Amino acid sequence: MASHTAPARQNLPLETDGFIGRERDVSDLLRLLDVNRLVTLCGVGGIGKTRLALRVATHATGSFPDGVWLAELADVRTRDEVVSRIASAVGVREETGREPGATLQDALRPRRLLLVLDNCEHVIDDVAAVSRSVLDFCPSVSLLLTSREPVRIGGESVWRVPPLSLPQRHGDADPGESEAVRLFVERARSCAPDFAVTPERLRTVAGICRRLDGIPLGIELAAARVRLLSLPQIADRLSDRFRFLTSGDRGAPARQRTLRAVIDWSHALLSDAERVLLRRLSVFSGWNLELAEQVCCDELLPKVDVLDLITSLVDRSLVTVVGEQRGRVRYRLLDTIRHYAAERLAEAGEEVALRTRHREQMLRIAEDLADDVGHRTGLPWSQRLLLWQQAVAEYDNLRASLNWSVSRDDVEEGLRLCVAMRPFWMANGHFAEGICWTDRLLAMDGASGVGEALRGRAMVRRAELAWEQPDHARAREIGEEGLRLCREAGDDPSVALALNTLAMIDVRGRRYDRARRRLAEVTELTRGIGDRWNEGIARGILGALAAREGSLDAADAHYEAAMAILRDSDHRWGVGRTLIGRGTVAEARGDLLDADRYFREALDILRGVGASPELARCLAGVGRVAARQGATRQAYDYLSESLLMSHGTGQRMGVARCLSAIAGVAAGQGLAEEAHRIAGAAAAIRERAGFPPSASARPAVAEESAVDSRTLDSRWEQGRGLSVEESVAAALHLIDAGRVLPPPPVGADTAAERTAPPSLTPREHEIALLIGDGMGNRAIAEALFISPVTVARHVANIHTKLGFNSRTQIAAWISEHTVRS
Repeated sequence: MASHTAPARQNLPLETDGFIGRERDVSDLLRLLDVNRLVTLCGVGGIGKTRLALRVATHATGSFPDGVWLAELADVRTRDEVVSRIASAVGVREETGREPGATLQDALRPRRLLLVLDNCEHVIDDVAAVSRSVLDFCPSVSLLLTSREPVRIGGESVWRVPPLSLPQRHGDADPGESEAVRLFVERARSCAPDFAVTPERLRTVAGICRRLDGIPLGIELAAARVRLLSLPQIADRLSDRFRFLTSGDRGAPARQRTLRAVIDWSHALLSDAERVLLRRLSVFSGWNLELAEQVCCDELLPKVDVLDLITSLVDRSLVTVVGEQRGRVRYRLLDTIRHYAAERLAEAGEEVALRTRHREQMLRIAEDLADDVGHRTGLPWSQRLLLWQQAVAEYDNLRASLNWSVSRDDVEEGLRLCVAMRPFWMANGHFAEGICWTDRLLAMDGASGVGEALRGRAMVRRAELAWEQPDHARAREIGEEGLRLCREAGDDPSVALALNTLAMIDVRGRRYDRARRRLAEVTELTRGIGDRWNEGIARGILGALAAREGSLDAADAHYEAAMAILRDSDHRWGVGRTLIGRGTVAEARGDLLDADRYFREALDILRGVGASPELARCLAGVGRVAARQGATRQAYDYLSESLLMSHGTGQRMGVARCLSAIAGVAAGQGLAEEAHRIAGAAAAIRERAGFPPSASARPAVAEESAVDSRTLDSRWEQGRGLSVEESVAAALHLIDAGRVLPPPPVGADTAAERTAPPSLTPREHEIALLIGDGMGNRAIAEALFISPVTVARHVANIHTKLGFNSRTQIAAWISEHTVRS
């Protein structure tokens, strides 16, 4: 089978050179994966575990319709990081108020996919625990692991990766048929295209491969020398090196000592400058030329030499090219080489200096991101996006810097990283990770010695991360303390951020007056210091507050002001988030054309950022609006895409919203029973996620429907018993059924408009009549000599009693029922 031809999705890297040998291993492992859900490839470093796993995974894509996904674990240190790497690989985002591991399990449960976890040995216990939970809760997920030791959990099938086959010492067999010799020749030709094969040369190569025990990494390192040394010279030097084994653990297994010796030998052949650069590169998870120059150079290693030295290390198979990001070539060290180089770095007494310089560069990248993406005015969006992409590329290096800070008790540098990484954590949904790092550093003994200004900034941002979690009491507590410290330090931007965060918590807790006071202070403060970001966010929160109070006109005005501020700053991420709020308000007012326009504009912006939960909200909004405009099939298209995106990224509330919307559309088509089943499932998901029930949980049913209430109640309870996966499957089945039916009658948003009139108060009757005449809240307030807020409250009551969510529905109901006195 050719590489990368299977239809399934995957994130496997392209092979940069040929895969030699192990054909039978690949076939046997593919058969093993058919019957075993956990297969671990074990062997010493350099034996070829990763290459074999990637080749097997490439050929397995056709067997896993939901994809084959690689998670690199070489740099992780904790169980949370293991979960985070897997979630990132498969596209699962953190969910509000839930452990990331639980969200990952729910997202993976219905999928048939293969997870490839590479380099597990240093976190073997954590990998074992995560693997066990995946196997237990996700029955269609299989795992392919690489490790120097098994994970030792039930159901594991261990495959000991053997060396490449070696040529026979005696007999007539052609040495060129052995896997080890084939690998040497192929790599030699890649280094020296004129490398010719003769029987005598093959015999020499065969001897070299035997000395190297058929270990692929050792063979590649030796073959990389053919441009500088003859084959006899390579053989002689290997003989000398292995005769004495002058370095390495003599008590280690033979193959491990052999590999150590060949790396020693290859290292000894490097120039002094090459050895210096190799050991210093070990501080990186991956790098580009600019980073290498910034971190590795000093008087011992001039910057002008770095490019040639990296090229030389690539030629010697010590450095690997992994592709391009943002137009820059990215490099990495194989895990075995990196461990070796890190030992050389420590022996040279350079580890502290180099890791500190590495952290300084990561701090620069993170703080540039925080300043430019968050608050700096006059910066075009394209430049903000480039900074964002740089942070994405260096995220593993940023994590390594946090680990280094914690291991060294460098609380100040660690907290600076936490403060700077807050925009990245917020937008990418890494709330739990950001909270974990910040709490660890704030709890360390050295935290008391850090300046109060920095601790205050960290607390404020920790509170903002916690806003996405259900523990709002803790968020308020740490936010108030951070606010106090930032006030004392005169850190006005952090004060504004704290006030905005606390105001959001107040709005959620219905403490509207206190929220207004906080937001008024933000407005005054931000205008004085030119902080357009926090000013725009404050206006958006005022919009959300007004919408909660039913003042939809005021909400729209606030959102419009927020959008103007954020557009002026060319901060499209903020514009996209605000457009969602404005679209929701327009939808509630019945302004369907505006709602559709806002949701679609937000959709275009957020697709560029890659914000899956927000994208799902936009898609659902477009779908709801399309349904109310009579475009039923288009509504189903958008709602199904939103449903699958929410489910795929582990967002239960997004799933619940889509299910409710789909139920409403289906009920309008007369599919009352299945609509109630789906609506019941949506209500149960909301409850299990810890959210209050929706005011319009049950879809309205047309008067002419022959389905009795007892049947609908039964279907509702059936839906409540469905799992998330069953609910999604049932909704997709309902969509298929709804697509072939005609749309509801023109002018009827849902069957709710044809229900019998409930009991409205005289004032509500009066306001409903004026809505039917096309009057807005402000005009109604003037006509009846009451405040717009009072009108909005009456309109909200009408919606609740009629089961509506738009003024258009009220107007249609008025035209159909005689409610005039």
